[in-house]
Amino acid sequence: MTTSLSGTTADQEKETAVAPPKQTESPLGQLRHRPEVGALIGTISVFVFFAIFGGEKFLAPSGAASWLNIAAELGIIAIPVGLLMIAGELDVSVGSVLAGSSMTLAIVSGHWGAPMIVGILCALALGLLTGLLNGIIVTRTNVHSLIVTLATLSGMAGLTLGLSRVTTGTTSVPISPDPLSKSLFGQLIGGQFEVAIFWWLGIGVVVTVLLQMMKYGNWIFAIGGDKESARATGIPVARVKIALYMASGLGAALVGVIQTILYNGAQVANGQAFVFNSIIAVVIGGVLLTGGYGSVVGVVLGTLTFAIVNQGIYYTGWNSDWASLILGILILAAVLMNNTFRRLALSYKPRTAKKA
Repeated sequence: MTTSLSGTTADQEKETAVAPPKQTESPLGQLRHRPEVGALIGTISVFVFFAIFGGEKFLAPSGAASWLNIAAELGIIAIPVGLLMIAGELDVSVGSVLAGSSMTLAIVSGHWGAPMIVGILCALALGLLTGLLNGIIVTRTNVHSLIVTLATLSGMAGLTLGLSRVTTGTTSVPISPDPLSKSLFGQLIGGQFEVAIFWWLGIGVVVTVLLQMMKYGNWIFAIGGDKESARATGIPVARVKIALYMASGLGAALVGVIQTILYNGAQVANGQAFVFNSIIAVVIGGVLLTGGYGSVVGVVLGTLTFAIVNQGIYYTGWNSDWASLILGILILAAVLMNNTFRRLALSYKPRTAKKA
């Protein structure tokens, strides 16, 4: 009996000894270890800057619409591109996928006269198929994703141009969307705000839940941190990467559909600005190019920051030639700030509560 009691006491002491210490850092203190904090500071800073120097025109509904509309279209592409970058991959083919999807919709439903739903599905299918191709090539050949998607960018651009000329004899095709398609994809709310804003926010919420609350999100972070270790633990690395490339292609195709219906037509040259702007927005949002670190909230904020800078310069009355310089300084500052917050997050050791 004595031995049993003695053993129980020893076990209790051991459990007490290894009990995790209580964290005493305040919620505000813990906030600085989040990956999106740098992006939040950047967004607030540029907004205040242009609110001061841009004045009422920047803050007016028309001014807000100018940068929110850009942020929405860019954000729909940047969110899946951000997931790919968290997984340690890149996709620069989005510009040509957008153009190809736009022309697909315009040709199928505009030039050939098929129902809008058919054209939309064909356009989205093109994005998924391109993403599938990118994913298979990257995972099967181990060629760097930048090289693979650069090849896709060029190949898709040539294919879109060639097939458009053969099919329609032109590089610009008009379309007359039906009321339902217009309301879902090309509506201007209040005559100024694109319905794409709701698509952007909705996608952001869904992907945030996926990344932060589901095992699939853990897989993405694990693959970006060390894909070999992730594979050794049973994570289907190839399938996850292929799915992410398909999501990236789908996002680009969706923006192609939105632009085609919004502007009642498509052009072969659409979308090329999205190639590096999406990566810039993701980097401003705190995602590392090396993978394994980032958040969807950060990407949304980075996209918003990019759009504010891109449009805000026009409301200051300054020479718009300085916009690229400001954006370049912003990118460098964002990277340095995000690296600082990342080091804080990785070096964080909670302080233990003092014993009474």
